Amino acid sequence: MSIVAIARPEIRSLTPYSSARMEASGGAVMLNANELPWPPAGTALNRYPDPQPAPLVDAFAQLYDVKPENVLIGRGSDEAIDLLVRAFCKAGDDAVAVCPPTFGMYAVCARVQNACVLEVPLTASFDLDVDALLSAIAPSCKLVFLCSPNNPTGNAIPVADIERVATALVDRALVVVDEAYMEFAGSPSATELLASHANIAVLRTLSKAHGLAGTRIGCVLAHSEVIELLRRIQAPYPLPTPCIDIALHVLKPDAQARMKSQVELVCRERARVAEALAGAPGTMVMPSVANFICVRFPDGPATYRYLLSRSIVVRNVGAYRGLKNCLRISIGAPAENDRLLRALAERSLAA
Repeated sequence: MSIVAIARPEIRSLTPYSSARMEASGGAVMLNANELPWPPAGTALNRYPDPQPAPLVDAFAQLYDVKPENVLIGRGSDEAIDLLVRAFCKAGDDAVAVCPPTFGMYAVCARVQNACVLEVPLTASFDLDVDALLSAIAPSCKLVFLCSPNNPTGNAIPVADIERVATALVDRALVVVDEAYMEFAGSPSATELLASHANIAVLRTLSKAHGLAGTRIGCVLAHSEVIELLRRIQAPYPLPTPCIDIALHVLKPDAQARMKSQVELVCRERARVAEALAGAPGTMVMPSVANFICVRFPDGPATYRYLLSRSIVVRNVGAYRGLKNCLRISIGAPAENDRLLRALAERSLAA
């Protein structure tokens, strides 16, 4: 059975909007999109962009070792999550599964769609409990979101566990693996499962390791039928032309080499910061393979406020399940990390 058979029937039968750029582009005289014929001074932005520009699709396909028909580019991973929920979950009837503590947008998008959110908590060590997850999946559950490396704890899910979940849920649910931080992990990607498991989708983004958070560009990697389904409900022109151009630039070989060098530096700094913080009394640093660490302090909220008073902004994740008194700390440049460590050391001495 095709995995899209579990999607909403009204989406499967929907006649998608056909934009002017989908119909034709590149003519000598372009009179099909109601555009102004004159661009603003110093730009060439009076024309609508290609909804899925082939050069960028090809670049993503090459980067992640998939075929172009397995790629859908969109406005970061957030749009991909929203599209998946809207395509597969019928309001009031269907559900998604999440494994807290994890990225909050999975549940937000589900609730906006009025889909039920089934929570299967991670273990005490914040690992995926495969047995508990599989036993909790009801027939109404259409999507299973797995974040690897997980945000906000920073640990990765072994590919073997992801494959076990997908195998058990074949023809029942789409397993969505969010790999926003995978470049920092140095571990195998779930993309290696796409060819043999039609019920897996992988989310990747240029926001993290590639340094393009401001462009809002990411992609879904999945079976071609899933990609085609999502295109039916995606906005006609999801990618701004300047963002397309910037993305193509950072995916060139020289920029990729620079990215890998920066990732290596972040990983070294991650180890240095984690080691320094682990020595503080009453402080626990959770193992992380992302570009952040999750740290439990004796008093997380007070530590957060103290750092803020020193113009250092971290993320208070104490409201997440199992993360009381925890702060998520992004790994910055060496000088920024030095400033963080110095501030915490001075607070410890003053205590």
